[in-house]
Amino acid sequence: MASSAERQAFRDLGALLTGTEARLVSQALVDGSSVSTAFAMVESGRRYKALSLVKNAGLSHQRDTLAAVLTGIEGARSHVTRAETLWTMPGHVAGAGALTSRLVDLVARARTSVVCSTFNIQKSSGMWQALREVAHRPHLDVRVYLDGVAAAKGSGPTAVEIADWLSPATVLISKKFGGKPVRNHAKFLAVDHRWLVVTSANLSWSAEYANVELGVRLDDPGLTERVEREMRDAEDQVYQQVADR
Repeated sequence: MASSAERQAFRDLGALLTGTEARLVSQALVDGSSVSTAFAMVESGRRYKALSLVKNAGLSHQRDTLAAVLTGIEGARSHVTRAETLWTMPGHVAGAGALTSRLVDLVARARTSVVCSTFNIQKSSGMWQALREVAHRPHLDVRVYLDGVAAAKGSGPTAVEIADWLSPATVLISKKFGGKPVRNHAKFLAVDHRWLVVTSANLSWSAEYANVELGVRLDDPGLTERVEREMRDAEDQVYQQVADR
């Protein structure tokens, strides 16, 4: 029977690998490759951690069992990606619902995590209150990325005000890179490491009700986790955390 540490290693390996990586590594093992050679299929930045998890799971010398585990990971990762558009138009001309109701509802249903990146956020946005409410839920991680220059211009709440309002959420603003300010134009929302919304809209009343804005909501855990991971990887170089008061 697997120990608790080994079971945790199984879970961590399943969270780390994409479905495609799991399939390619499993096939390489079935074809006779060594474990280290088979894991050359994994992205280099995560390969060492993947091999460490395999070792912690006690599967370094059990290729057949490891191949079966990877096939299970592939199956868990495989699904038909569902996508839908989210429009904002004056008077709801698009007939597909405004961004505010859809995004607020999506955030309200969050169970484990919310990651939001926007150019700015205004108190008039429905997300202003929605993010605060989920930030106060126990065991729910909220992370918000903002543009540092926009937050300092005074047209909306400052970065410190936002961090204070959303505490204990983690709020980060873009900083200088190579002596020049980095502008945060990435506009997306990731919920529960599963749902990903990529949108043209900032978080404001006009973007949610009056402008012409287009967003796409995807049900794709692999892509959502990849976007979250790539943002985290960039944090040290282009973002700085804002402390609340």
